[in-house]
Amino acid sequence: MVPPAARVVVAAATEVAEGASSMRFPIIVVTGLMVVASAGLTAVSEAAVLPEERIDVMYHYYDGGGITVEGPSVLVRKQFGESFSVQGKYHVDTISGASIDVITTASPYREERTEIAGTVDYLRGDTLLSFGVVRSDENDYKGRSFNIGVSQEVFAAMTTLSMGYVRGSDEIGRTGEPDFLEELDRHSWRLGVTQVVTRNMLAELSFETITDKGFLNNPYRQVRYLDPEPGRGYSFQPEVYPRRRTSNAVALRTRYHLPYRAAVHAEYRYFSDDWGIDAHAARIGYTHATLPRLILDIQYRYYTQGAADFWSDLYPFRSAQNFLARDKELSRYDSHAVRLGVSYDLLRSRMAFIERGTVNFVYDWITADYRDFRDLRVSAESPGEEPTYSLSANVFQLYFSFWF
Repeated sequence: MVPPAARVVVAAATEVAEGASSMRFPIIVVTGLMVVASAGLTAVSEAAVLPEERIDVMYHYYDGGGITVEGPSVLVRKQFGESFSVQGKYHVDTISGASIDVITTASPYREERTEIAGTVDYLRGDTLLSFGVVRSDENDYKGRSFNIGVSQEVFAAMTTLSMGYVRGSDEIGRTGEPDFLEELDRHSWRLGVTQVVTRNMLAELSFETITDKGFLNNPYRQVRYLDPEPGRGYSFQPEVYPRRRTSNAVALRTRYHLPYRAAVHAEYRYFSDDWGIDAHAARIGYTHATLPRLILDIQYRYYTQGAADFWSDLYPFRSAQNFLARDKELSRYDSHAVRLGVSYDLLRSRMAFIERGTVNFVYDWITADYRDFRDLRVSAESPGEEPTYSLSANVFQLYFSFWF
């Protein structure tokens, strides 16, 4: 199993995790293939349409926190008539290195994760229905999920209402222990409304609730507790998490079209769960078509969260409480992320079956400062006096998009 700090499946739209809303994606969260150009320089809504016929081919590279993640991803969208569209994605992550968790309690590792996903869209009038499935595999974790969604335009297409549901069922193993098998069930519901506020401005309000049931922690991670016997003054024992978790998130997003081929966009998101975590995230960005064939995008995002009620960097004794956690993604921390993106039109006229093509490059610089999680690589006179841990990561994404 890839430890949380390495759960980096960079599929060309990378975000700092929001409230550790997924135990599998605490630092970097994938939102799917994205083209800088499709950030959009206009905020005027159009009638409901099927996704564009397009092929995206991407290579991503992540380096941070002692972990390297790289691999390819391919996304294909194809329409059939005026009512149906299908989408397929194939994604690979090759993960290697040793995170701060691994260095202190285990050995470096190397493994590969593959993901296959498919989606079918059906358009009828102003209503768009979607159904999708996702399958991911690695040596000690198998993820399976399906999702359904519906969006409906009302009030002369000035308002769009949407809702969706995701059901996931995962199997967790542990390398070297064939008899170890745990399960995790996930349910996610979301509601959203998008409103055309003015001719140049769009606003979106969304709400999501997630329930998790089953094995929610990493089978390899351990907590530490005071123990005078070892020379270092502490020992380790496995984490113990609750078997249930419910989380909620609400987000407000807006985009404003400027009169000179540019747009500004902003977002605020609040997250909370019944483990005691409260988190706030804010993002602001600017997109500008500087030249006829070139689009630049810059974004900044700030994220802060509190710790889970049962989290501790150092417990007073072994099995000090019912639930034990030392995952740094459940601790108090702040994160900053800066994104620079550029998109260039390779083709502006039809060539064979290709109508248009772009080359896109995105760079993300991400930092995270953990206020309570201690860096055990640095010795200290007494346990708990080690310096706190900070992470810095670089993410590079290069991808080509072709419309046909």
